[in-house]
Amino acid sequence: MLTCKDVIGLMLDYLEEALTPEVLEGFSEHLQDCRPCVAYLNTYKRTRDLTGQVARVPMPDEMRARLRELLVRQLSQGTP
Repeated sequence: MLTCKDVIGLMLDYLEEALTPEVLEGFSEHLQDCRPCVAYLNTYKRTRDLTGQVARVPMPDEMRARLRELLVRQLSQGTP
């Protein structure tokens, strides 16, 4: 039997349809009896949907150049 903590940890895999049939069964059984987890799942879905609608903002050219310089400098120094 899955706990609320287990179910919350599996939500991303659930939404990506990556759960095994056995885990999916336990996940579904838990949701049948746990209204807080159903509410959490609905909020999680809505948040994912909303963030997917947000337009990306292009990086300003100056910031891109500075980032490139930093990365080249660190790579040439062998800094992890």
